[in-house]
Amino acid sequence: MPEEDLIDIKFRLYDGSDIGPFRYSSTSTVDMLKQRIVSDWPKGKTITPKAVNEVKLINSGKILENSKTVGQCKGPLGEIAGGVIIMHVVVQPSLAKAKTEKKIDDSPRKIVCSCSIL
Repeated sequence: MPEEDLIDIKFRLYDGSDIGPFRYSSTSTVDMLKQRIVSDWPKGKTITPKAVNEVKLINSGKILENSKTVGQCKGPLGEIAGGVIIMHVVVQPSLAKAKTEKKIDDSPRKIVCSCSIL
């Protein structure tokens, strides 16, 4: 693989720590990057992704789509020779889990009207 097709990427976590840098082909997909993040997630963090779909990658202010390649995502700053691209990692727990927890919390409550007409 030619050297110019390889891109160095570092992943910045919510607390300012980093995972990487790792060297990726420009044809690698965002989904592949997310799989690497989940498998290499540091132990002992308060927030930990359990699945790839809980991870969002942000580069140049844009949330990256899973089907895009690294070559399609790199911005003009990625063109600097020897530069490392920093992508921000956001962990969002799945909505199904959040909805289930909310239903459990809401179920014991009763709606009582306290309106008074004068």
